[in-house]
Amino acid sequence: MRFSLLVGFAGAVLSVSSAMAQTAIPNSDALVAQIRKALANEIVTLSVSNQNKRLAGIDPQTITQLDNRWVSESASTSKPLIAATLSNPLSTYLTRIQAHSVGLYTEIFVMDAVGLNVGQSNFTSDYWQGDEAKWQKTYLAGPQAVFIDEAEWHEDSGTWRAQVNLSISDAAGAQAIGAATFEINLTEWQRRQ
Repeated sequence: MRFSLLVGFAGAVLSVSSAMAQTAIPNSDALVAQIRKALANEIVTLSVSNQNKRLAGIDPQTITQLDNRWVSESASTSKPLIAATLSNPLSTYLTRIQAHSVGLYTEIFVMDAVGLNVGQSNFTSDYWQGDEAKWQKTYLAGPQAVFIDEAEWHEDSGTWRAQVNLSISDAAGAQAIGAATFEINLTEWQRRQ
């Protein structure tokens, strides 16, 4: 039974509101509600809004330069962009959320209105997510969008994992201002059901 639920989860690719998510994934409403609760903290909306203002009008060339800088810093001893991102208040908050999940969340990151990372619990391989479905199927789809990517087997830990991606909305809930990705340890999620 556990395997069949994981296989079913693996085939689920959604871009729907959280209210519709339960039709494809058992108990996904509870999981999405738990994630939304974590994202409801003021540090999330303030951090995303501030970065959106700071980078308003950023051009594609600058985005590419920032992403390339992130990748090059990952192989360097000098990491100013990476260090600034991983040590900001939002990253500290997301790291705490991940730690308190006791193995349920394996990675969390928040993106702005162009898909650049604002904060993250772990190092990501790139800084710009705007060319990926996790941002395109949430931020571009509206303030309540949810996209659950296909599950993948994580060889190192011997667990199934999937990314649950959600839009982050403004205080009124009327407009998307960013997006968030929570990588879920599905093996642990299933154990808790």
